[in-house]
Amino acid sequence: MAARKKSDKAARDAAKVLREMSAEELRAKLVEQRQELMSARFKHATAQLEKTSELKAMRKQVARIETVLNEKEQRA
Repeated sequence: MAARKKSDKAARDAAKVLREMSAEELRAKLVEQRQELMSARFKHATAQLEKTSELKAMRKQVARIETVLNEKEQRA
């Protein structure tokens, strides 16, 4: 249970940092994260990725960025 609370706090902190960024910075970060995710998927397919849990974390980060970006666009 304690590990879950740490990860929840880390996710909230990550979202807080993202919310402080501008829309342009978020778009650039989104492109960067998607490229990293694609690279990790290729490594996973060729059995070169050691930590497969990184895929899930990367997907969550992409979703987090998209959510914050959508929030900003809704306000504008």
